[in-house]
Amino acid sequence: MLFLTQVVIAVLDRVRGADPERGDVPGWVMITVMTAALVLAILIPFRTAIVDAVQTALTSVTSGGG
Repeated sequence: MLFLTQVVIAVLDRVRGADPERGDVPGWVMITVMTAALVLAILIPFRTAIVDAVQTALTSVTSGGG
């Protein structure tokens, strides 16, 4: 019973934001959005080259490299 009480207290503290190592949510959101933008910035101009390279690699693997 004591263990269950401690777990409930820990969960409530975490939800309330009492954990100092919880992190910076807006910072992580910004990192995620910037990463997605970077992927799009690379993918858009080089899409055909990337698709060709992946298809060539997959064909090489599936055909035994021949």
